[in-house]
Amino acid sequence: MSRPRGKRPVSQQSPIEILKSLFPSSTKAGTKGDGGDPMNRAFGVIWYIGAAGFLLYVALGSFTSIEPGQVAVRINNITGGADTVTQPGWLVQLPFGLHSVYTLDASPQTFTMRGPSNADRLNVKELTVRASDGSNFHFSDTKIIFRIAGDQAQTVIADAGDEAGFLMWMRPFARAILRDEFGRESTISVSNPAAFGEATDRAKERLNRELSQHGLVVTQIVTPRPQFNDEYEKLIEERNALGNQLEVIKSNLAAAETKRERRLAEVERDQNRQIQEKRTELEAALATAVSDQADTVREVDTYRMSKVGEGQAQLKAATKQAEELKGQLAANYDERKAQIDAFRTQPIERVMERLGQRLKGVTINIQPYADDSTPSRVRMEQIGR
Repeated sequence: MSRPRGKRPVSQQSPIEILKSLFPSSTKAGTKGDGGDPMNRAFGVIWYIGAAGFLLYVALGSFTSIEPGQVAVRINNITGGADTVTQPGWLVQLPFGLHSVYTLDASPQTFTMRGPSNADRLNVKELTVRASDGSNFHFSDTKIIFRIAGDQAQTVIADAGDEAGFLMWMRPFARAILRDEFGRESTISVSNPAAFGEATDRAKERLNRELSQHGLVVTQIVTPRPQFNDEYEKLIEERNALGNQLEVIKSNLAAAETKRERRLAEVERDQNRQIQEKRTELEAALATAVSDQADTVREVDTYRMSKVGEGQAQLKAATKQAEELKGQLAANYDERKAQIDAFRTQPIERVMERLGQRLKGVTINIQPYADDSTPSRVRMEQIGR
């Protein structure tokens, strides 16, 4: 059946509009037809008022408004089923106890640990922690931002009931877990922002692990710097001042290192330029030396070849001359040998003749003397010419 144009759906109509649609103003014709009896008119008015009140009660009991930031759980009391609604708007429920609707505030809540005493479930006294080395420190203002996990609203109602009963879970878990995680750190490490942040992350992880069983989720933990006694605070300030000086020194060292690297780069650049210039000079000198060496080698080879040629020519001439002299000497030797051989066979007279020819023109002074009484041979001595 189509809905008349311009008419809104029932879920968007107010109870008065629904009543007017169920009882239109066509009853005027009935009042005219009954003769205008005052009793009938009074009864009709009472009936309409009762019907309107009943419909108004039913209408008001059949709709629940879900505001932004709220989550609702609708429970069917007949079947026991439940569903969670996280979108804002009107939620339809059956009247006469057939449905029960519970709404919870799912907007972010802030659990604060500050001051010397507990004020309410969201504001408790400040957090005091005992460090692993036995010293004590405290946080003046610790905030934990949490909310209901929308899809876990049924768990929240089952554990803590409706309305704000879920707030009771924050105090025991938050204080115990924060004390435990920050107590793992020593006094020195907890004053270090890096170690402090790690402890905060560990505490957040543990809180979510424990509170998720009750339908809650922690989104952020905000903790100030831990505070110690006056003497230790003074030491922390001195350490921070020394840390700042250390950072300045590191910065100066970094600047000096940068300056050193720049200076080394400049020196290296100058050295490279000088090396290149020297290399160019040496390469030019090497090229000249190689050229001179080639010229020298060429001249030496030419001189060697000419001298070798001359030596070989002289060697050949000397060899030829030696061979000629050798032949001549051989001929002279043969001739002398022949003469000697021939001279040996000649008689003594011929020998003496030849000796006379050789001694021609030579004056020999002979002085006889006898040193042997019986001479067997004649000995001649040449005294002078």
